[in-house]
Amino acid sequence: MFNAFTGTIHGRVQGVGFRYFTQRTAKELGLTGWVRNSPDGTVEVFACGPKATLERFMQSLKAGPIGSRVDDTRIQWFQTSEKLEGFQIRN
Repeated sequence: MFNAFTGTIHGRVQGVGFRYFTQRTAKELGLTGWVRNSPDGTVEVFACGPKATLERFMQSLKAGPIGSRVDDTRIQWFQTSEKLEGFQIRN
């Protein structure tokens, strides 16, 4: 089993490079998963990895890249047996 979370990031998070920031940060931390824009203007994230590393990743997402503004994050933690390769940007 792997530690994982799904999250929704609210604020000024589309059109500011947030998905690329998320992908780059996840890869630097050795996490797997994906990130995508949602039609409602939020960004959705799914990430797998060690719990402590996922917590560091979440703190980075709360700060966001320059030009973004994170107003709220909603996270759901769980365990999964799904093994992903890399960290993808999805459309």
